[in-house]
Amino acid sequence: MIERYTTPEMGALWSEEGKYRAWLEVEIAICEGLAEYGYIPKEAAETIRERARFDIQRIAEIEQETRHDVMAFVRNLAEHVGEAGRWIHFGVTSYDVVDTALALRLKRSVELILQECDALQAEIRRLALQHLHTPMIGRTHGVHAEPITFGFKLLGWYAELERHIQRLERLLPEISVGKVSGAVGIHATIDPRVEEYVCTKLGLTPDPASTQIVARDRHATLLCALAVLAASLEKFATEIRNLQRTEILEVQEPFAQGQTGSSAMPHKRNPWNCETISGLARVVRANALAMLETVATWHERDLTNSSVERIVIPDTLTLVHWMVRKFTAILRGLVVLPENMRRNLELLNGLPYSEHVMLALIRKGLSREHAYALVQQAAARVWDERVPFLQALLDDAAIRQHLSEDEIRECLSLEHHLRHLETTVKRVLGDE
Repeated sequence: MIERYTTPEMGALWSEEGKYRAWLEVEIAICEGLAEYGYIPKEAAETIRERARFDIQRIAEIEQETRHDVMAFVRNLAEHVGEAGRWIHFGVTSYDVVDTALALRLKRSVELILQECDALQAEIRRLALQHLHTPMIGRTHGVHAEPITFGFKLLGWYAELERHIQRLERLLPEISVGKVSGAVGIHATIDPRVEEYVCTKLGLTPDPASTQIVARDRHATLLCALAVLAASLEKFATEIRNLQRTEILEVQEPFAQGQTGSSAMPHKRNPWNCETISGLARVVRANALAMLETVATWHERDLTNSSVERIVIPDTLTLVHWMVRKFTAILRGLVVLPENMRRNLELLNGLPYSEHVMLALIRKGLSREHAYALVQQAAARVWDERVPFLQALLDDAAIRQHLSEDEIRECLSLEHHLRHLETTVKRVLGDE
């Protein structure tokens, strides 16, 4: 994890200390489960809960000898507990602790990301309603197409983010799965009731059929979902970057007083925050691919997943949490320039309404090909002679045979074009 892109909450959760805290939760819960069903003395479980502590430096020292991080951790706990320490890790294997603790941290991480998604969605909603009737040009292929509003664009973002929230909520149960089933997962040395006790206590469910590890399709699915979320954040950020281009300049990222845009050019105001989100999305996508590679293991367990996960799981969750929070901050300070939106909308002198004219002619009885050709011919005068589209249409005798001036003006009316905008609002926001 890089501190620059790490939130305090995720940093604490995925730090070395955070890992050991989660391991300790699991080890204590296992001891209490063993005591509950009479496998170890209840007094021993109570002593373990009271005295179990860990020292990161000491664990590192022990690991130099054991070459095994979990056993170094267990030995360090036993050093603090004393005689009752012999019951720590009784009947279980390392990944009973590691995978169950991982599930705890995954669950908590997704819950943190969902909180940030809620905050981002609220900000998108605020901007969408504020600019619901702020007209701008819609673009396809980077070229002027037809009028929309800035709020309409943002409603699309809102709906897209809602799908991500629903995906992550559906995935929460899938990744909130622990295992306390011993080596190769056959419960040869541990009572399944202990597994159920531990998982219930920790807010997890037992893996119905684990091997020595929880199957990695769960983790790969989560990272793929986060990669798609990051891709959407990149999409939103790229839109802002494009709309901030000097020739367009319809929105701007927040720019603080005294902020440096360029070390060489004092006038620069660059969309660098959005560019950062675009760049980090590429890392998140790459991490998802690496996680997909860990789904396949040899037989009931190998270690090919371990080294990969130490990197891609913490980094992905941390990056996505940071990205969502950062994009919320961008939108909170976003500078919207309606006058520039209107200027760009009018840049082509009415041409973006051409489809309305073509459809009006078709309704009058013309074939689509004939109507298209007539409108395209009038549009050519706008391109070639800089004549306003309205004037070109009024001057065209073939078009005037079928459409009155009032009918032509209605075709070029922004209000007429946007008359169904509220339908999208209701579909996206309901009756709010």
